[in-house]
Amino acid sequence: MTKPIVPPAAQFLRADAIRGGMDLLMFAHKSHLNRADESLAAQGLGRAHHRALYVVSRRPGISVGSLLSTLGITKQSLGRVLKKLTDDGLLECRTSTQDRRVKMLYLTDKGAALEHELFDQLQANMARAYAAAGEAAVVGYWTLMQHLMDETAHRHFLAFNETSRPLPR
Repeated sequence: MTKPIVPPAAQFLRADAIRGGMDLLMFAHKSHLNRADESLAAQGLGRAHHRALYVVSRRPGISVGSLLSTLGITKQSLGRVLKKLTDDGLLECRTSTQDRRVKMLYLTDKGAALEHELFDQLQANMARAYAAAGEAAVVGYWTLMQHLMDETAHRHFLAFNETSRPLPR
């Protein structure tokens, strides 16, 4: 990669620097996720399916209601996503032992394999970017991203990370 552009020193709060940051966020997000799109498309899946697989992999046994809240999509949209993932043998739905009205979601072996494949593609890209930026920049990135969240989103982020399956070291 050529040398990254940065805002002028001490001018990072100017409107053009903020707009540039928003541009960066949009282009980086699109480019980063494009890495998984080809694998998803080969299976007739899209980014909504990927998001569901990702969340269920991090929180096995998540309820449908919690997944709905985490993804922030409509019930109808989630229903289509879950139906496709279930029909394709990637996800299974079990009835909660505490409350039969609650449906708990788990990845099947096939779903876990696909999610790991997708994660590996994205992890390599994140690791490359983290290495190029350095530890201080990564800490800054984590700080920046959390400050972009409103209070509700940040509470969801914190709760998600507290209850998610531990990441391998």
